[in-house]
Amino acid sequence: MGTEALARLAGERVDHRFKGLPPDADGLTVGELAAQRRNLFTGGFATPVLALSAERLEHNLALMETYATRHGLAFAPHGKTTMAPQLFRQQTERGAWGITLAVPHQVRVARAFGTQRVFLANQLVDPAALRWISAELDADPGFRLVCYVDSVRGVELMDAALQGASRPLDVVVELAAGEGARTGVRTETECAAVADAVSGTRTLRLVGVAGYEGEVPQADPERVHTYLRRLVALAADFDKAGRFAGLDEIVVSAGGSAWFDAVADVFAEIPGLSAPVLKLLRSGAYVSHDDGHYRKLTPFNRVPEEGALEPAFRLWTQVVSRPSAEQAFVNAGKRDAAYDLDLPFAQVVRRNGAERPATGISVTALSDQHAWLRTTEEADLEVGDWLGLGLSHPCTSFDKWQLIPLVEADGTVVDYIRTFF
Repeated sequence: MGTEALARLAGERVDHRFKGLPPDADGLTVGELAAQRRNLFTGGFATPVLALSAERLEHNLALMETYATRHGLAFAPHGKTTMAPQLFRQQTERGAWGITLAVPHQVRVARAFGTQRVFLANQLVDPAALRWISAELDADPGFRLVCYVDSVRGVELMDAALQGASRPLDVVVELAAGEGARTGVRTETECAAVADAVSGTRTLRLVGVAGYEGEVPQADPERVHTYLRRLVALAADFDKAGRFAGLDEIVVSAGGSAWFDAVADVFAEIPGLSAPVLKLLRSGAYVSHDDGHYRKLTPFNRVPEEGALEPAFRLWTQVVSRPSAEQAFVNAGKRDAAYDLDLPFAQVVRRNGAERPATGISVTALSDQHAWLRTTEEADLEVGDWLGLGLSHPCTSFDKWQLIPLVEADGTVVDYIRTFF
């Protein structure tokens, strides 16, 4: 997978573009800096600095590989969570079918680093992007892209943009998760109309159905299972009607990071169809997991015998102001920490090389470059201390950092993960 392109990442020069890296590393290549195996706490790194745990990343990658295999699922993790080609490679090396993406820019990044299979979880109607994808398909017989369709109008726009293409674009009809949900076709009757529109083109090929159970209104196990069974029934109805005639495989896809246990349950019930079924799971936030949103919602809380994901991010900040016994400020804010779902969580205080729990310390607000801390009598916190913060929602953690140190438990930085948002 794009070995030469990935190798070139190690040749990129370290400079002012990359937050938190040692100022005295300017001019080194990323590979040269990684080879020095500096320590995150003593090697000249400047706060704030985001660290990704090497051990926890490895644990999470291995756990989801095992989970998908155990449940007979193909896996196309949502790469928009990380937009990190190095992680794309690790996921495909662990058996991932391909990478799920959301917009054309992300596909361009993936293709630049050799990704051969992309599931685009969106209806794509931009003519320039469609023409570029068509050219990629025509130029590379090994490249496959599967895209949503969710309207007759969308099919018409796609068909118009793809005139003259040598290869048809594979599409799946997206079934909405319910009234008031996000994208997707609302009813099975409308799904059939969209499928009919696809069959009336030469530029598109219907290969399956898909959806996103994370958008089920007032989601609970019963509602999510009911929606997923609708999705499976839609695939069976399409197959019975001959809509998948001539296919080598039929795609049925779902799976965010909150309900993939329900996907495994229901996809195990898929009946025999006219061709083998590619049961495609798309969960992506598992790579780093988190300390907030997904930690509360992970399916492994419901089925603990399957294992447990581990939060792999920690944002290291420094106390820059202690104006009162009840208040302190650290030098990381909205520019550095995810805050769209939950505020960061104070976890550990580091002083003179020793760490201890961040007892009596909580984050109450974020400014652009500061986190507001409330401190109780139990808090032992001084200006100059490093404070380690846990983060919620990895999707908005990766996008704030272009080069992320990959750190072993003793603080040794063994690599740097490059992101492209």
